[in-house]
Amino acid sequence: MALEKTAKYSSTNTYTTCNKMQATTKNVWLVFHGMGYLSKYFARYFTHLDPAENFIIIPQAPSKYYIGPSFKHVGASWLTRENTVQETENVLNYVDAVWKAEKPSKMPQFIVLGYSQGVSIAMRWLAKRSISCDALLLHSGGIPKELNASHFKHLPNHCKVTYLYGDKDEYITEAKKTEQTLKSDAIFGTKLSVEVFKGIHEVNTAFIKEFAEK
Repeated sequence: MALEKTAKYSSTNTYTTCNKMQATTKNVWLVFHGMGYLSKYFARYFTHLDPAENFIIIPQAPSKYYIGPSFKHVGASWLTRENTVQETENVLNYVDAVWKAEKPSKMPQFIVLGYSQGVSIAMRWLAKRSISCDALLLHSGGIPKELNASHFKHLPNHCKVTYLYGDKDEYITEAKKTEQTLKSDAIFGTKLSVEVFKGIHEVNTAFIKEFAEK
């Protein structure tokens, strides 16, 4: 008879930062990439932001795999449906360590961004760790089923929450379902705004730049 057991061990993982924290920094970003990315390549979507005003922290999803039949390119995934509860805690412990290492002693505006699969990690980290932020940008991703409005009561009244997706997104049905869930369940209440841009399932760098300059 086969028995599945667990073993506890320590692990080390990379992450990426763009620019540096300085006196002129106006925005600190904690950014969660989508499935198939590596944080060092996802960073390119933030290089157009003013380096004097934006410090970006990009955690790296732990589960890496080869993309495509040539086995030349490597991507990563945050979670799967396999052992999700335990894997979520592993991921959040890692994010805690990244945030502890990079959190500024004096915090300017704190922006949390999740893209695609990264939306679920951003929301779970904020919810399960009761983390406060000034702005939350949910870009083309879905809401974890276990979360509801009660998990985000700690967010300050001034927190701006934006759900953003393209009108030609390959996953448009899921995006619209997420939009309706956010509205009908009042997960973020009056903090929520929805933005639909002309485009597919891709990072909207123009919106990110505009968001950073507000």
